[in-house]
Amino acid sequence: MAEESNFAVNETKKTLGEIEVAPEVIEVISGIAASKVAGVYAMQGKLGSGVSELFGRVDHKKGVHLTADDEGLKVDIYCYLDYGVSVPKVALELQEKVREQLVHMTDIELKEVNVHVVGIVPEKTELQDLLNLDDDEDGEEE
Repeated sequence: MAEESNFAVNETKKTLGEIEVAPEVIEVISGIAASKVAGVYAMQGKLGSGVSELFGRVDHKKGVHLTADDEGLKVDIYCYLDYGVSVPKVALELQEKVREQLVHMTDIELKEVNVHVVGIVPEKTELQDLLNLDDDEDGEEE
C-alpha cells in the first residue's frame, strides 16, 4: 500500500478548497470495480480478511495493492479467475474497468493497472457427484 498520504484530485477550481482522497478509498474503489468484472471469481486476500468474511464483513480492498512513486500511481490487482475464461480478455477488462471507475469517481489518473492472476477456480462439483455410491472405485457397478 502507498504511504499514509492523501492524493490530490487532478486540476480543479480551487475556489472552495482542495480535494484529497485517502489511499484506502482508491483501494476500495479498485477492489469493487475488479470484483464486478465477469470472469473474476474472487480477489486474493490475507488471513485477516478471510476471517472477517466468515463473520459477514466484506473487505473490498483485499487483493489490491497501491504504490505511489515518481512516475505516478500504480495499482496491483491479485485475483482468481473462473475456469474457461480468456485470461487476456478478462485481464484487459479488469484494467479498463479499474481505470475507468477511478477516473469517474475521483478524477485520479493511474499510471499502471497490473493484473496478477494467482489461480483458476474450476466449476463447482455437485456433492452428489462426489458421493456417487452406485459405482465401485473402478467405475464398475456391483
